[in-house]
Amino acid sequence: MDDTHREEIATFRWNLIAPVMTQNLTRLEQRRLLQDLARQSQSIPHSDKTRVSVRTLERWIAAYRRCGFAGLKPKIRTDTGEGRRITGEILQAAMDLRRAVPDRSVRQIITVLEMSGTVPRGQLKRSTLNRYLVRAGYGQRQMLQKKHRTTFRRFEAAARNDCWQGDVCHLLSLPHPGQPGKSRQVYLIAFIDDKSRQVYGQMYLDEKLPRLEDCLKRTILRCGLPRRIYVDNGAIFSTRHLSRICGQLGIRLSHSRPYRPQGRGKVEKFFQYVEKSFRPEARALIDAGSLTTLAQLNEFFWAWLEVAYHNKPHGATKHTPRERFDQDPEPLRRIDPTALREVFLWEEDRTADKTACFSLHSNHYEVEAVLARRKVRVRYDPYDLSQIQVWHEGTRFPDAVPLELRRPRHQALPAPPEPPLPTPGLNFLTLAKRQHDQERQARLGQTSFARLTQPKGGEK
Repeated sequence: MDDTHREEIATFRWNLIAPVMTQNLTRLEQRRLLQDLARQSQSIPHSDKTRVSVRTLERWIAAYRRCGFAGLKPKIRTDTGEGRRITGEILQAAMDLRRAVPDRSVRQIITVLEMSGTVPRGQLKRSTLNRYLVRAGYGQRQMLQKKHRTTFRRFEAAARNDCWQGDVCHLLSLPHPGQPGKSRQVYLIAFIDDKSRQVYGQMYLDEKLPRLEDCLKRTILRCGLPRRIYVDNGAIFSTRHLSRICGQLGIRLSHSRPYRPQGRGKVEKFFQYVEKSFRPEARALIDAGSLTTLAQLNEFFWAWLEVAYHNKPHGATKHTPRERFDQDPEPLRRIDPTALREVFLWEEDRTADKTACFSLHSNHYEVEAVLARRKVRVRYDPYDLSQIQVWHEGTRFPDAVPLELRRPRHQALPAPPEPPLPTPGLNFLTLAKRQHDQERQARLGQTSFARLTQPKGGEK
């Protein structure tokens, strides 16, 4: 590099740091200015780079303060080209060392080469060897990217109910019933059958464990027992209680690897379709004041699910989810609703006092007198605290008698929703709900199973 080039580079460097050198800035102000400069794209003389790091700017400032303008000129290399050149044999040895251990640093590679006698001590420079390795595709970052790069293949379960994918979607907000002007977040919990893409989902006002269990129970009643449930590592999917439920039902509970959502693409794709097709229509009804309760929202969602999703050919399978599920020859594994309810009961240990009483969720209960001062295991439905099973040493005793029932359900659960009101206006969801209600009325009474799976309290 001749003197003209060095002068040109020094001038560029000075123009870049001049705002710092010509102003009386605090250390914080200087840092912010350098960060702004580092984010800007530059036309650097005799270089294909377009940005300058904060650390480089700081080095130029220090060089200018130490040596003036001359300190900004690139240094003239005194070593010869022969000394800077790396032979093919040395480079190949370095590449082999990097390939064997991708995390191995350049300094460590040089040390190994020197200790093995491949190169004389002090001949290889770290920056030079690193440049050669990067050009050859063996830079440390390049190797780590290759190590973690994974190819993904399309997967589809062999039969219906072989695998369900489950997840939670933060969908939209509803007006808060007790606080005018405020809203409450609504969460959609859904399970999708991997083979058919048939879905059951429900809206809730939070994403706690009782909501997940309620949704899973309803899905099992409608679609049968799955062989496997595939979910992420969220708190509600990683509880001991959910693992126990799946174990008792013969369901394998699988979790995706952290930060690796690719295996749950089907449920994620369904949520994208919900946000594109259902949410705008629901938002329009909410803004118009025609949709105000969770019960109404669920009624519209179930209608949309049956009319706009289950009866629409899927882009991947070219069949509707309903057809693909119903025509699959795999027999469904059913479970009696009463037995299913028993599996989902919560369990806790309580010690009856000397009067054979105990408390549970601010309620007081009485048990048999022989259980006074004994530890008992209580099993109950969090949605109905009026009925509490009592177990002691593997034997079931008569149910506990409520003495003071302050809370008819778990404190985290809302009161049963009011029956949905008719919604005026022309809207896709209102039309879908009208069609869904007509189809449901036509099917009413055809199967006893349909009556068994009707939710309580006005919910579907």
